[in-house]
Amino acid sequence: SLLNRLPTMKAMLLTEYNKLELTDLPEPTLEPDDVLIRVAACGICGSDIHGLDGSTGRRIPPLVMGHEAAGTVEKTGDNITDLPQGARVTFDSMVSCGKCAFCIAGKANLCENRRVLGVSCDEYRQHGAFAEFVKVPRRVVYPIPDSLSFEHAAMIEPVSVAFHAVNLLPIDIGDSVVVIGAGMIGLLVVQSLKLASCNPIIAVDLDQQKLDLAKSLGATHTFLASDDTPAQIREITNGQGAKLAVECVGATNPIQTAVDSIAKGAHLCLVGNLSPNIDLPLQSIVTREITLHGSCGSNGEYPACIDALASKAINVEPLISAKAPLEEGPELFNRLYNNEPGLMKVILQP
Repeated sequence: SLLNRLPTMKAMLLTEYNKLELTDLPEPTLEPDDVLIRVAACGICGSDIHGLDGSTGRRIPPLVMGHEAAGTVEKTGDNITDLPQGARVTFDSMVSCGKCAFCIAGKANLCENRRVLGVSCDEYRQHGAFAEFVKVPRRVVYPIPDSLSFEHAAMIEPVSVAFHAVNLLPIDIGDSVVVIGAGMIGLLVVQSLKLASCNPIIAVDLDQQKLDLAKSLGATHTFLASDDTPAQIREITNGQGAKLAVECVGATNPIQTAVDSIAKGAHLCLVGNLSPNIDLPLQSIVTREITLHGSCGSNGEYPACIDALASKAINVEPLISAKAPLEEGPELFNRLYNNEPGLMKVILQP
């Protein structure tokens, strides 16, 4: 068969919903501007876990998932001369076209033809990095220094999401800010706000362990989410509420808490998108002139993220709870899908 004559690679394939199989697939073939990367580490994202059962609608089988990764250059297309074999790299999870009005305007994250690695929907299928090799265009590839481990470099994609959200806010030194949700992105947002010299940084979550981690990573105050949370936040912000908020869950109750916890004229950045639709407290937003910012992915933050991780200004090690070979991927997915506590971020190593 043709498959037997082509170079093959090991990959974890979503063959049908709720079924992951380690299998052999043909190595990706390169166009002139493509780079073939030998994957050294790839993080399992929450969106991959939700994609397992088809609930997101964006992981239609058959598909190789995985979009948080780093590795070495295996080979390059004919147009590429600046990436030698073996170069250590990471890459953006979002593949922009480089040609539409948004790309030309420098807003590649809003690309009209955007594709996301490891995603398959009605419009496209873009195999991802739960495999020995992944193919990406040169324009989304970034060299990483020797001092940055592949496991930490695989975290640059979620770090870039946090950086982008914080970059959307009009921050002055010493601004008060509340972060709703202390999961992966929330904890990275806390660290990003610390770098931006915000104070106080208030983290809110339903899980005390996550709040303890938030405190160790830069939060000045933490609160278990309750009906009293907005009042508690006003107490430590001169009775006004915080000037800024970042919501990292994406559901009605957390967003309501965020709105109730901020001052008149405040800015609220919405990063979480757990629920496609939510109830919004419209009158409270309008009459208090709250500015809402939607935050999608990242846009040009990768170099700053690489520097921040390499210099240890952002600490991702406490967020990595397990490292395992690709062969254990299907079993780990099932454990994560069943919400095994403590597995915040798992890094697979093909």
